[in-house]
Amino acid sequence: MIKKSKEATLNTSNNKLKRNLTLFEATMHSIAFVVGTGIFMKPAVVLLDAGSTGMAMLIWFAGGMISLCSALTIAEIAAYIPKVGGMYAYIVELYGDFVGYIYGWIYMLISGPGGAAAAAMAFATFSSYFIEMNLTQLRILSIAAMIFCAVIQGISTKLSMQLQAIGTIAKLIPILAIVAVGLFKGDIPGSVNFDLVGGSPAGGIAAALLGVLWSFDGWVSTCTLGEEMTRPEKNLPKAIILSLTFVTALYMLFNYVVFKTASTEQIVASADSSIGTDVAEMLFGPAGAVLVAISMMISGITSLNAQIVPPARYLLAMANKRQVIGSEFLCKLNPKFNTPTHCLVVVLVIASIYILSGTFNSVTNFVIFIIWTFFILCILGIFKLRKKFPHDDSLYHVPLYPIVPLLGVAGAAFLVISTIIDSPSSALLGIAIGLVGLPMLYYCKKKYGTDHNISGDDAE
Repeated sequence: MIKKSKEATLNTSNNKLKRNLTLFEATMHSIAFVVGTGIFMKPAVVLLDAGSTGMAMLIWFAGGMISLCSALTIAEIAAYIPKVGGMYAYIVELYGDFVGYIYGWIYMLISGPGGAAAAAMAFATFSSYFIEMNLTQLRILSIAAMIFCAVIQGISTKLSMQLQAIGTIAKLIPILAIVAVGLFKGDIPGSVNFDLVGGSPAGGIAAALLGVLWSFDGWVSTCTLGEEMTRPEKNLPKAIILSLTFVTALYMLFNYVVFKTASTEQIVASADSSIGTDVAEMLFGPAGAVLVAISMMISGITSLNAQIVPPARYLLAMANKRQVIGSEFLCKLNPKFNTPTHCLVVVLVIASIYILSGTFNSVTNFVIFIIWTFFILCILGIFKLRKKFPHDDSLYHVPLYPIVPLLGVAGAAFLVISTIIDSPSSALLGIAIGLVGLPMLYYCKKKYGTDHNISGDDAE
């Protein structure tokens, strides 16, 4: 029997999130997180790095397959450990509290709120296509958009996911319209070939794959919804796999239409802007630019809504484990809505600081290395999982084991190694930021004792 401390009884009355999210809503959440404005901007950058349209298509396919291998692997872990906190919960379960804390600390303090701040600024920037705004006004609109999303999530995660599903469909309509019309209207025969664009890529293949892999980033955030999904042991793996399969097909079709509609010279010339806008104008006339602007604005708000979800769940999970200062306050759910309102407020405050200071891009860049290092640990966790948990035939299992997990590890390792080579100082700074959180962990251990869960869920 595990002894209950005074603190362990603080939150026994109402500590469970509502389990009411469907497979469709979780799948839409994943698509909203992954498919952002990059779909309109990345084709030109990837083409320049790849060196030819044919190689660019192969790299988009390779990036999708690497991401899918990672997803297929983590989906099995999600089936066995469908807990709030997603990757944080998996790492804690498989590697212990200390390793999980470092990952959770970095994500809930920097990566998550930083990503939300970037998405909010993107939404405001795209909105300025219709209403001109200065920097102060952009920041005000960004924070207002975050408050709106946080309030909706605080009232009902279900409602937030339903609105996000609608928004995701709305932003996909222009993209799918470009694909559908471009497949038939694009008039550049033999546009996908291996003729070099602007000379030899000179080692650009690695850079192209890196850019593609970043375009697929974000699907793992769906794992943070495990405690809120109906039949998570079945639906969570399905949501991850369905969303990434759809996104891979969408990215490849969109790039094919870009190559079929615009000349390589036009694509290369738009490397610093949005080739998606140019293609839309070619297909639909002047209205095409408006179509893309609306789609990018919707992409910004849906991505923002999706970005707020994971850090709030990570913070809640860490508070339940008593690994953050103020755990007694943070782990309490709203008594009326059963939502993590306290955690949402903290994420909102941190993200607002990043927006006001203009540091959201730099702070997230600093932790890229260490976040992806933990991603490798999580994928490798499949080997620990199969030793630790008894096999359950009713649950999803990764196909072609261990080949698929190893391919996923290879892709994640590529990102980590590339980061070290390109920016060793950022890698070292990311490690330092992780270590900075250790005093809080030791303080919380001293304050709360050795009981693992402030909600009393571990007590018997």
